Amino acid sequence: MGEPILKRERVRDHLLELIETHPSGAPIPAERVLCQQLSVSRPTVRSAVEELVNLGLLVRQHGRGTFVARAKITQELVSDSHAMTAPAASGTWSSRVLEHAKVPAGARVGRRLHISPAAEIHYIARLRLVDGEPVAIEHLHVPVAVAPGLTLHDMESGDFYERLREHDVHVRDAVQSIEPTVTNDTESALLDVPVLAPALLFERLTTDAQGRQVEYVHSIYRGDRYRIVSRLTF
Repeated sequence: MGEPILKRERVRDHLLELIETHPSGAPIPAERVLCQQLSVSRPTVRSAVEELVNLGLLVRQHGRGTFVARAKITQELVSDSHAMTAPAASGTWSSRVLEHAKVPAGARVGRRLHISPAAEIHYIARLRLVDGEPVAIEHLHVPVAVAPGLTLHDMESGDFYERLREHDVHVRDAVQSIEPTVTNDTESALLDVPVLAPALLFERLTTDAQGRQVEYVHSIYRGDRYRIVSRLTF
């Protein structure tokens, strides 16, 4: 039982080495070549390749072969003041507002923001892009009482927290959770991924210097293009 697993791990490690040392779009050897190089069977090679395709590290192109996928956007988890600025991740970030309306908070959002369900909020849905490619959908909820003058331009330009500071809202801290999920039909269409594609669900509740809950956000990030890393200090 152990030998097939070890062979598969050996193939996987070999492929990971190729991925880490070759640029995006570089071809990997054909299955037949890998079988000869590593002295393993074709099903073993195919299984390892399939796993890395599913993880978004390799991409198959029908009739052409298998290639190294584009590198994932990497963001480090931080707990200092820089965490409240624009995403500290690679690439050029931009936003496209999908919807902006003033609506009642409702029970669920009102509970999170500690306001009445009838209180008005700014609801903003926006598509987040890196180098022009969609990577996330954000749903922001901001009490109108906190920033009554918030505009569509505020949501599309620059750092959102800088825009809040211009409205005399100074964020202090936030609690954020991350969990795995899959995309639904609408999310898949916006993110250009298959339905039920792996994704990351972010939820964040932001508090200002006065202790008010000023923002509740839930976001869907593409699992094939985004990863989170954390730095541990001992």
